[in-house]
Amino acid sequence: MSAAARITDSRAFILANTRLQRPPHAPELQLWLADEVTPIWRMTEEELGALGLPPPFWAFAWAGGQALARYLLDHPEVVAGRTVLDFATGSGLVAIAALRAGATAATACDIDPFCAAAVALNGEANGVAITFLEEDLLDRPPPPVDLITAGDIAYEGPLAARVRRWLEAARARGTQVLVGDPGRTYFDPKGLIPLAEYRVETTRELEDMEIKRTGVWALP
Repeated sequence: MSAAARITDSRAFILANTRLQRPPHAPELQLWLADEVTPIWRMTEEELGALGLPPPFWAFAWAGGQALARYLLDHPEVVAGRTVLDFATGSGLVAIAALRAGATAATACDIDPFCAAAVALNGEANGVAITFLEEDLLDRPPPPVDLITAGDIAYEGPLAARVRRWLEAARARGTQVLVGDPGRTYFDPKGLIPLAEYRVETTRELEDMEIKRTGVWALP
């Protein structure tokens, strides 16, 4: 199947199994989101003909992403006139917030095969155009952008460490880096600069509590 045909099929799947919703902490925006984890997870596996897939991160507005989106919308000077890469973008929420806050361009990156369609649909719903990259950027040097955002990237130990090294390499090259995290197990705040903290409304379907204290941090 060609990439274009796959995205068309993915768009149809997303439209059939999600609905437009406003993230609680960024109600200015709207996303195609699922209401429950298990049904959309099962249907994703059926659609792709594979078992044991990771959760459909693109179908939910996770706390780290919501915090980053809120921070950018409230502090447009951080992104105005700048280029942005949203790493592990999921729904594209943070990239959308960056563009709405005045970024000149935003690229969303993820390896989930549904993300290209999800990001395109969510961009259309918010009147912005997002460039999408479906590749593992950790395999090469960070791209030359002004700002990299990364929300909820500390689910697994080895991956969290790998991402941290990659983000530090980006910072060393002069790129500003912002991280959003609600206290994930493998998030290490050591050496980071806290910028803001939010009480992000979520659901027991996704998290261990209905309100997650979520921070936005900068690499020094």
